[in-house]
Amino acid sequence: MARPWLRKGIALAVVASLSLVACKSVKTTDSGVVGVNRKQSMMVSAKQTEDMALAAYLQEKQEAGSALNADRKAYERVRTISNRLIAQVGVFRQDAQRWNWEVNVQRKDEVNAYCMAGGKIMVYTGLIDRLKATDDELAAVIGHEIAHALREHSRERLSQAYGASLTLSILGAAAKLNTQQQDLLGQAFTVAYTLPHSREHESEADLMGLELTARAGYDPRAAVSLWEKMGNLGGGKPPEILSTHPSDKTRAQTLRDAMPKVVPLYEAARKR
Repeated sequence: MARPWLRKGIALAVVASLSLVACKSVKTTDSGVVGVNRKQSMMVSAKQTEDMALAAYLQEKQEAGSALNADRKAYERVRTISNRLIAQVGVFRQDAQRWNWEVNVQRKDEVNAYCMAGGKIMVYTGLIDRLKATDDELAAVIGHEIAHALREHSRERLSQAYGASLTLSILGAAAKLNTQQQDLLGQAFTVAYTLPHSREHESEADLMGLELTARAGYDPRAAVSLWEKMGNLGGGKPPEILSTHPSDKTRAQTLRDAMPKVVPLYEAARKR
C-alpha cells in the first residue's frame, strides 16, 4: 500500500548520509503455510531502515496533533485487532515478537493504513468510516500491513532505490549527462526496476496477511470483500492505498487460491 512515510524516510536517508552495507541476499521470514519464501537483496541495514521509519513515524504523530487517537472507540477497536494479529507474528519471524510495537489511529479522511519497519502501525479513520469495515475486514488490512514490515519490504525498496541512484551517478559521471537526461534515466529505473517489485511485495503481503488474520481468529475470506470495497471507491480512480497493487482480478484469484490453506487455521483459532 502507499505509505506517506516512505518519501520522508528516503529524504531522511539522504540528509543523514547513511553508511550502506554491501548487497547481500537475506531470508527475512519463514514461509508459513502460504509459502512465501523468496530471498531478498539488501544494500541497506535493518537498523538504518528502522531508524528512518521511527523518525518518520514520530514526525507524522507530531503533525497529527489532536487528530491522533481522537476517536477513542476507533482506537480501542484497532488496538484490539492489532494486538491479536501481533500475537501471531512469531510464525513468520520470532524476533518480531520483541519489536517495540505501537498502534495509533489518526483522524483523517484518507483510506489508508501502514505498518513501518519495526512495528509502527497507523490507521486512518477514513479506512474505517468510508468502507464501513467489519472487524474481519480491518484485520485483513492491518495483517497485510504487518506482513510488509515482517518481510522488510521498505528496506528492500530503499535498497533498490539506492542501487539505482548509485548506478545513475556512475553513468552520469562517466558520460557527463546533463540534469534532464539524468531525470529521464531515473524515471526509467523507477518503471523498469522498482515498480514490478512493488507489486510482488503486495502479493506477498496479501498471502502473509491472510495467514496472520486466520491465526488471530478473524475470517480470512473477508479479505476478498475488503479489496472489492476498496476497488469500488472513487469511481475510476482507486484510493492511494491501491496505487501499486495487482489488478483486482489477479488479487481476488490469489486470495481464493490460498483459502484452503488458511481457512482451517481460522476454524481452529475460533474453537480455541
